[in-house]
Amino acid sequence: MTKKEALQLFEQKKVRTVWDDQEEKWYFSIVDVCDVLTDSKDALTSRKYWNKLKQRLKDEGNETVTNCHQLKLRAADGKMRMTDVADTEQLFRIIQSIPSPKAEPFKQWMAQVASQRLDQMQDPELSIDQAIVDYKRLGYSDAWINQRIKSIEVRKELTDEWKRTGVQEGLEYASLTDIITREWSGFTTKQYKNYKGLKKENLRDNMTNLEIALNILAEASAAELSKQRDPKGFRGQKQVAKDGGSVAKAARTQLENQLGRSVISPSKASDYLLPEGTKEIEE
Repeated sequence: MTKKEALQLFEQKKVRTVWDDQEEKWYFSIVDVCDVLTDSKDALTSRKYWNKLKQRLKDEGNETVTNCHQLKLRAADGKMRMTDVADTEQLFRIIQSIPSPKAEPFKQWMAQVASQRLDQMQDPELSIDQAIVDYKRLGYSDAWINQRIKSIEVRKELTDEWKRTGVQEGLEYASLTDIITREWSGFTTKQYKNYKGLKKENLRDNMTNLEIALNILAEASAAELSKQRDPKGFRGQKQVAKDGGSVAKAARTQLENQLGRSVISPSKASDYLLPEGTKEIEE
């Protein structure tokens, strides 16, 4: 089961969501929804509002509140904290208890979010289109976005090869990724993130254009070598991963000899993204 966290925007207000691919449904942060519907001044006010509402609904014997889940979501300080969430059906019922002129528009927005995700599952190209919009909103350049989208395609091709040859998702995928990354960059994934000062952030979303290009070369090479050699399982793929990474390592060495400097950069997204709300990144 995979749960993917995402930020959605309703009238420029952020709503934290999680997509559960096993249940095929969205979970929404209830506190964020309260913030939207009540125009709260800050997160603390929204939490207090939800706590009071939750207690009142419990006292009334409302089963919706009892059945609400908690998931770890990223807080404003970057830390992951357990947060009350509700699926679309549960949230519709909770919204009925919140007097707000935004209730109906918000319900329509929720339905649209759910519909878009189901459409994307049927047509992967829509997922790519949405990723482009999201990266633009965050302030990434068009050149970087093109590289990142290509890296997603290459990564999918590689993991399809791993799956075909009997590699197990989870720890084995992570181990092979570490082998590839260490071979071309000199870092394991964890060391690379530490070098960039990252915590929970996605490493690939914090790579420079050159770093992404080398990672693409490494993973594309590993995928092609796997197709040619047809290794069996994790043990067979370990050497393929190392050899794929070595192709990018050779390219990196040659480029660095020409540049006279390392292309492995401590820079991360926050160092070069445009400020949120800059006109160039608006849809």
